[in-house]
Amino acid sequence: MTAKTCAACDCELDANAIQVKIGGHTVEVCCEECAQALREAEAASQGKA
Repeated sequence: MTAKTCAACDCELDANAIQVKIGGHTVEVCCEECAQALREAEAASQGKA
């Protein structure tokens, strides 16, 4: 079995993983800080920063 890792920092995910919708895809992150970082990166890439 392959362990799932955070989409932002590659830490191993546990039962507390947070799902974030980025670019039409749902990804899982380990914490709210990583979720916010991905949201900010998406906004910046779309010129919404």
